[in-house]
Amino acid sequence: MLVDSHCHLDFPDFAADLPGVIARAKAAGVGGMLTIATRVAKADTYRAIAEAHPEVWYTVGTHPHGAAEEPDVAPDVIARLADHPRCVGIGEAGLDYHYADAAPAMVQEQVLRAHIEAARVTGLPLVIHARDADEHMERVLADEMGRGRFSAVLHCFSSGARLAEAGVELGLFVSFSGIVTFRRSTALRDIARQVPHDRILVETDAPFLAPEPHRGRTNEPAYTADTARSLAATLGLDAEAFARLTSANFHRLFAKTQPKAGAPA
Repeated sequence: MLVDSHCHLDFPDFAADLPGVIARAKAAGVGGMLTIATRVAKADTYRAIAEAHPEVWYTVGTHPHGAAEEPDVAPDVIARLADHPRCVGIGEAGLDYHYADAAPAMVQEQVLRAHIEAARVTGLPLVIHARDADEHMERVLADEMGRGRFSAVLHCFSSGARLAEAGVELGLFVSFSGIVTFRRSTALRDIARQVPHDRILVETDAPFLAPEPHRGRTNEPAYTADTARSLAATLGLDAEAFARLTSANFHRLFAKTQPKAGAPA
């Protein structure tokens, strides 16, 4: 079974039929979904979704698009909110300089560093958002890793080859979304081939970035299967082997998703 390592099940796109969305995912061979936080203030929303659906885990964090709304959330607050059996990660947090009206770089960096500290304190992996910020992101990650180790994933990877290389050197995972299926994503597929197999994850980033052949539609976790087939072919793996690989990688990174010894699977 596949795992959608990054989706946003709290978004309005899914409000009318969330059970149906999850059922379609399971029918497509996607047995687990990680719904990702965009605001710390909405932690109760993510928790409620995960508590209602055993296939779903969640994270706590502030997306860089919301950094100006939550600039001062302390690491210990994030850590306290993450102390729940279904909360398995921190974020997504990061740097995004794509839009002119984005939060100031200094604020985004401040929020990112607070989330890195929360990841250290909790031992949970950080979900990193990086867009049009490769050099700055590499500097922050290298600096923070020097202050103390933490685990993380560069999600929905669409950056340059150097950031992927730097992330792998720092021990990070790299997750690929439907972008990797697009006809013009030749360079991204080349990057995917260079990432060690034991560091690769697959995701939808639903409701955004639906893969081929669903491009232009609302993305949903079921479409993880389409991205997985495309990425497996890129890597020269059969679909079943790729599903086993990426699911094992997911559970190794998000270790809190693994059943405890003696507990029912």
